[in-house]
Formats: sequence, structure tokens, C-alpha cells
Amino acid sequence: MTESVRKALVVRGGWEGHSPVEITGLFLPFLQDQGFTVEISDSLDVYTDDALLAGTDLVVQCWTMGVITPEQSRGLSAAVRAGTGFAGWHGGVLDSFRGDLDYAQLTGGQFLMHPPGFVDYTVEPVGDGHVITAGLKEFAVHTEHYFMSTDPASEVLATSVFPAAGDRPRDVVMPQVWTRTHGAGRVFVSAIGHKADDFDVPEVRAITERGLLWASR
Repeated sequence: MTESVRKALVVRGGWEGHSPVEITGLFLPFLQDQGFTVEISDSLDVYTDDALLAGTDLVVQCWTMGVITPEQSRGLSAAVRAGTGFAGWHGGVLDSFRGDLDYAQLTGGQFLMHPPGFVDYTVEPVGDGHVITAGLKEFAVHTEHYFMSTDPASEVLATSVFPAAGDRPRDVVMPQVWTRTHGAGRVFVSAIGHKADDFDVPEVRAITERGLLWASR
């Protein structure tokens, strides 16, 4: 095991339908093997601990829905602006704290809808030589397909297509994986990850693991 030189903070909770404990648990051994010490919090109050966040290299959040207080939101945003990395997937970052504009600017996207149930769709990596998607070809998943409002300033690394249907008159290319910066901090977001076996798809697992490492200080 690599000597521990960095600190990760895993913040998990909210709606249990996204299995925050089970799915974040998939990545704890990986982070430890990569040299992180890992602290886990089941309270958003950790975002008001300035000293703790200043010493944290990576925040991994899986917290669906819920309400974040202004103090918690400001603390998280300030920490990332100062260089703490932020990363997460699916509703754990994209369906969190609706109505908090500072948080939405941090993540660069927000969940709007998905077709009923789980569907088959193709994800196409588009990052030109980015370390997160290097060597990966298009791949198929069977899970929730997120339609989102996204910030065009983000660097999109993978997309999917929503075909024309209902009120949608034409096919829509939707970002599924992206990175962005927030001050000095790096942010990684993936829309894939409703259920634990989504990460059995090798490309999903690789993108997520690489994204965590990329986002870290």
C-alpha cells in the first residue's frame, strides 16, 4: 500500500435510494490504496469546519436531495475555491440541495428528469486525451439516464444521446461526465451511478476512480 499522504473526506447521506453507504464503500479501499487517509461524515455540518476542510485534499459527496444551510454551503464552496477537490456521481451531487445557487455553480449541473426505470444507453467519451477518459471507447450501461441542466463552461468528457420523444422535437446530446474548476479547486462529476452494479461496468469504474484522483489536490 502507498504511504498515506493525502486526506479524503467522504460525506454521505440523504435519500437512501441511492445507497450512499454501500456505493461510497466501493471506493474506500481504492482511496486507501492510493495513499489517502479517509474520514467519513454523515452530517453536512462538516462543511462548516474550516480547519478540517483546509486539511482535506478531496471531498467525495454522495448526498441526494436534502437541504444545505447557507453556512454549510459557504464553507464547502470556500474550501473548494481554496484548493480542496470535490467529486461525486449521479444524484449524490446532481440531485442535491435544490435551490442553493452557490452549490449549483460548484457542480456545474443539476438533475431535471430521467425516463421511467432503468434504460439501455450508450456513453461516448469525448475528452481529447484527458487522463480520465484516456484509452476508453464508447460503452453501454443499463441504469437511470439523467437529463440535466448543465453549465457550458465545464469540460465535457463523455456524452449520451436522448432521442427525440414527446415534447423533445430532436435528439439531444447530453453531458454525462465533466470536470470544472472552482477557484483553485478541481471538480469531477459523473451522472452515472444510481446503483452499485453500475460500477461493475469497467469503463464506469475507471472513469470514477480516475475522476477522484484528478479532482484531488
